Amino acid sequence: MSTTESSSNYSNLEQMSVQELLRNINREDKRVPEAIEKVIPAIEKLVQVIAEKMKAGGRLFYIGAGTSGRLGVVDASEIPPTYGMPFDRVIGLIAGGDQAIRKSVEHAEDDISQAWKDLQQHNISEKDVLIGIAASGRTPYVIGGLQTARTNKVVTGCIVCNSNSEIAKHADYPVEVIVGPEFVTGSTRMKAGTAQKLVLNMISTAVMIRLGRVKGNKMVDMQLTNNKLVDRGTRMVMDELGIEHQKAEALLKEHGSVRKAVDHYRRNS
Repeated sequence: MSTTESSSNYSNLEQMSVQELLRNINREDKRVPEAIEKVIPAIEKLVQVIAEKMKAGGRLFYIGAGTSGRLGVVDASEIPPTYGMPFDRVIGLIAGGDQAIRKSVEHAEDDISQAWKDLQQHNISEKDVLIGIAASGRTPYVIGGLQTARTNKVVTGCIVCNSNSEIAKHADYPVEVIVGPEFVTGSTRMKAGTAQKLVLNMISTAVMIRLGRVKGNKMVDMQLTNNKLVDRGTRMVMDELGIEHQKAEALLKEHGSVRKAVDHYRRNS
């Protein structure tokens, strides 16, 4: 039996108090970063190849089903507003299409040929990198996508939570985060999902930094999509240039990003 499907370390959950439930869930969650720490070398290799491909104009694709697919879509959707990247440079695809983000699509993950069809709609090529996300490591949608991608010379990676999985066999850069049994047996939206989210954060953040989308520790290319981000950007400009709030805000709104505002000011001061 796979680790993610093995029986919980806890029994009679319905007899626990709320405090016992929360403390025990928290105790299990603490195992996740420890498991990730063990596979940082594997994550590092994947980040390096993604950064190289993207510097050369390539893209990053995520594929997955259910919770895993949703996590990939979330990570991809956050790249443009956070780092100012075009929306089509990091793309998340979920089995069953966008409708599956909110509602499960029956048997969508069981179609071994659909992922490649979805990827072809985006003209995936050997310039790109494909990461398959699946806690179990055996989702047919992901297996088929990775397998066909490799035959088409696309670099592949994966994020799974079982060792020696079928999906890892089709990944050039496998990341296997073994977090152990779930608190509720088989509920991989818990520790496995948390592990996948953390690894995705690490990958996309490290790649964006390597691509020059962060200066110092600031998101200098973030999109100004609400008042909170305008205020944050204004403070960044103030700190960088040592100018008053009103002038910094005017510069930011005129040029659309912290980077452009700072560069314009320095060129013309």
